[in-house]
Amino acid sequence: MNQKPTAIFLMGPTASGKTDLAVQLRQELPVEVISVDSALIYKGMDIGTAKPSKEELALAPHRLIDIIDPAESYSAANFRSDALREMADITEQGRIPLLVGGTMLYYKALLEGLSPLPQADEKVRSKIEEKAQKFGWATLHKELSLIDPVSAARINPNDSQRINRALEVFYISGKSMTELTEQKGEQLPYHILQFAIAPEDRAILHRRIEMRFHKMIESGFKQEVERLYHRGDLHIDLPSIRCVGYRQMWEHLRGDYDLDEAVFRGICATRQLAKRQITWLRGWKYPIQWLDSLKNSENKEIIKRAFDLTMQNG
Repeated sequence: MNQKPTAIFLMGPTASGKTDLAVQLRQELPVEVISVDSALIYKGMDIGTAKPSKEELALAPHRLIDIIDPAESYSAANFRSDALREMADITEQGRIPLLVGGTMLYYKALLEGLSPLPQADEKVRSKIEEKAQKFGWATLHKELSLIDPVSAARINPNDSQRINRALEVFYISGKSMTELTEQKGEQLPYHILQFAIAPEDRAILHRRIEMRFHKMIESGFKQEVERLYHRGDLHIDLPSIRCVGYRQMWEHLRGDYDLDEAVFRGICATRQLAKRQITWLRGWKYPIQWLDSLKNSENKEIIKRAFDLTMQNG
């Protein structure tokens, strides 16, 4: 007997068809959708994030989209707190949380709880950034390798965001990120049905990504990034602007290369993101049912059968 309330995870790489399937499930099951996407949280970033359309949101409202400004920070801890609140609200209404997205770190934080990492400290981060401007991120990466060789080996010397965070953790707590992440927090108090959707043929996913990116350009993606670029308070090291597509368009706007090159680089970066997401899912240590993006009617039936069986046993 399942004593915990049920929730459904619908995971998968970008452009795999998660939103379309979620909208269909919302019409046939007593579910409410929660977005699990680190890009959809940002207001004013709609086209490049492939945010659900007004029509899709009318059919299946998504919680946790458009919740912060691109200048603000948002962590896995923030997400876990927000998601647990929304899940509890949905459960209290007698419905089932359907969590949809491709930010695997967020799913992991939900399932396993969070390590006791310190909250971000803007003063500490600013000091680290000032040090980086003076000596370069490669020097700070070397410093990290002395403090936390495990994290340093994992982090690219050019990944300023992750180097900053790893050093920030040490400066605040006096302990390395590796040491702190070995300690886990409270686990998710739900019985989870976990599904991952992707085309069986990787080439199909690559074509989808390319087609979607060109469609975003036609829909005004460049103009969307121009509005962000001219705000004056945003920069390329922010997590929002580092989102795939946005970073490449930003670099185009500051004159690094022409639009065609920005599109090419954006498509490549999106494919790399999809590859990382699939790799993460392939190594997922929890029971997961794979779905084929090209078989949505079959996908719905698989999820509905698993849902019905769970509810009968619960």
